[in-house]
Amino acid sequence: MFDVYKVIADETRRKILDLLKEKDMTVSEISGYFKISQPSISQHLALLKNANLIDSFKEGKYVIYSLNLTVFQEILGWVFNFANTKEEDEK
Repeated sequence: MFDVYKVIADETRRKILDLLKEKDMTVSEISGYFKISQPSISQHLALLKNANLIDSFKEGKYVIYSLNLTVFQEILGWVFNFANTKEEDEK
């Protein structure tokens, strides 16, 4: 879990996740939303991928990036479980 929190602490990576929430995209498409180089975007994508927050697949000569919703579901499950445990402890 720590890696996920560390990775999403960066504003650029959170913006990339927001973009991928709307649709799957290539690095070139994602780069169009930022004033930083495509190699920098690729580094952010690599960190997101290493944290299992995004997936990628090859389509022809392009690599397409998409959200890995499973990890977000796990995080939400943990947060809800944590909140419910805290509420139970207060009763």
